[in-house]
Amino acid sequence: MTTIFEPVAVSLASSRFKVAKLQMKSGTKISEQAQYQIQKIMDELTATNKKPDKQKEIEIIRKVCQKGEIRTVKPTRVDIYLESEDGEIYLFDIKTAKPNKGGFKEFKRTLLEWTATVLSENPKAKINTLIAIPYNPYEPKPYSRWTMAGMLDLEKELKVAEEFWDFLGGKGAYDDLLGCFERVGIEMRQEIDTYFARFNK
Repeated sequence: MTTIFEPVAVSLASSRFKVAKLQMKSGTKISEQAQYQIQKIMDELTATNKKPDKQKEIEIIRKVCQKGEIRTVKPTRVDIYLESEDGEIYLFDIKTAKPNKGGFKEFKRTLLEWTATVLSENPKAKINTLIAIPYNPYEPKPYSRWTMAGMLDLEKELKVAEEFWDFLGGKGAYDDLLGCFERVGIEMRQEIDTYFARFNK
């Protein structure tokens, strides 16, 4: 599903970011204490004892990112890896437009694990880990975000459609992209409709 979006995203981001890469590893090491804190964050969110707060969660992990036994892990691969001119890192997990509610728990854990693996190698890193949903199937209505509110910090961990593409390519990138897809789509309308119909059920 994401195959068409990933190369387009990297190509678009290359003009604005120092590094833009596909399918990267976030890292391979995680501290025992970071794993413990990630589990604690997940438990609190699942029990709705706390609201997601990405900045706080990053700082909790940063404090313990090299404490205890350092373990080798194989986290989910990063779909899009970006680094800005000043070294700020953005790791994106691109998801289909209608993930089910249960999926957000896994997504959240992945984002926290990416944070921990990056910080275990560089505790001072300025790190952002996000879910990207490349298009809004509810258009022209806004994307229904409430299903994710308990797990994701909607401000800091989620970019949908226009927010995502404009973040990568600058203001107006989304509209330009729609124009390109429109031009290509006129010739390939039937194939494209058939392809996307599979995900809109």
